[in-house]
Amino acid sequence: MSKDKSAKIATPQPVRGTQDMLGDFADRFQHVVDTFDRVRRLYGYKRIEVPVIEPTAVFARSLGETTDVVSKEMYSFDDRGGESITLRPEFTAGIARAYVTNGWQQYAPLKVATHGPLFRYERPQKGRYRQFHQLDAEVLGSDSPLADAELLVFADQLLKELGISEGVTLTLNTLGDAESRDAWRTALVDHFEAHRGELSEDSLARLDKNPMRILDSKDPKDRPIADSAPDIDAFLTSEAQDFFGAVTAGLDAAGVAWERNARLVRGLDYYRHTAFEFVTDRLGAQGTVLGGGRYDGLIEALGGPPTPAVGWAAGIERLAMLVADDVIDNRLDAVIAVEDDARLALAMQALTALRNGGFSAEIVATGSPRKRFDKAAKIPAHALVSVGTRDDAPHVNVRGDGDRAKAVEALVRALDNV
Repeated sequence: MSKDKSAKIATPQPVRGTQDMLGDFADRFQHVVDTFDRVRRLYGYKRIEVPVIEPTAVFARSLGETTDVVSKEMYSFDDRGGESITLRPEFTAGIARAYVTNGWQQYAPLKVATHGPLFRYERPQKGRYRQFHQLDAEVLGSDSPLADAELLVFADQLLKELGISEGVTLTLNTLGDAESRDAWRTALVDHFEAHRGELSEDSLARLDKNPMRILDSKDPKDRPIADSAPDIDAFLTSEAQDFFGAVTAGLDAAGVAWERNARLVRGLDYYRHTAFEFVTDRLGAQGTVLGGGRYDGLIEALGGPPTPAVGWAAGIERLAMLVADDVIDNRLDAVIAVEDDARLALAMQALTALRNGGFSAEIVATGSPRKRFDKAAKIPAHALVSVGTRDDAPHVNVRGDGDRAKAVEALVRALDNV
């Protein structure tokens, strides 16, 4: 029986919450990554790579068994050996695991940075995908408030270098040390228990498992109760006050503006001291572009020794959405139009010299020679180089303005016979 050649083959569609990138947005994405790599070197952060897959326990322990990420959003599966494996939903836990299993304690304090894809099964929305990408910076093995301050200065400079700091505000809070946090948590539970009948269903679930998260509830029903809850300041030990004071003093000395947000929390018990977010109103309701905090208890929760640590992460897609149109210059340095096939060798010599000299360049050498110049002129470039013949001699003409065009012309004209 012959196959029906007219039957149309169904084209597979992308998985919901993923994206293909080409052109402008891909360039913006890469611009964010390149800027991050350049700035992290200024601060002495080493590049680190960790696996995309980890044992599920790495994230269940670090994010908390009862959190939405673990219970609803992780991509987990059993591999052929029967081990539960998870696509990483965030970087910090994997980096903490690597710190312990590789014995990187010997390098403490260790400053590391990375970027790459992460995976969470959640409702796709503006700037948020099921496969998304983040920048990440961590300091492991330092209990100094100066580490927190430096991380924040690093983040602030990154946003400035990207040209997106306008309208972005650093909000900052302290969660105190373990003693402060425990006392505050008890007071919060007492407060919310007194209003149990008025809380939303989600907040009632959090009351037993993660009461601090009620403070940042977005449910209008919860807001009056959350807003009237006690602040942590009344429970801070003198050591915790001094730590927060040192962080803010470091920011002030570096000229980094910040605002206190006493309702900024991290629900898991291993978080300590500094919590922060860089927020903007340019992305709608989901306005956090970079966030993090100190997590002194995480590595211990993963079976390692007590280890202080602090870090932040930022969504690459969200940062790319904020980059202005005029920040990225996608033009080539030069495009060469070969108007006479007899001069192709000369054009190839010029093309090679340009690229070896660090100039981006393309060549137009196919199709009708009479149309090549017009074709080349449509390609965005700082300089347009035409190679042909005039009076039986090689002829090269360079058009363009600006320093890059002048540099291209100087290099091309330095070639033999030009």
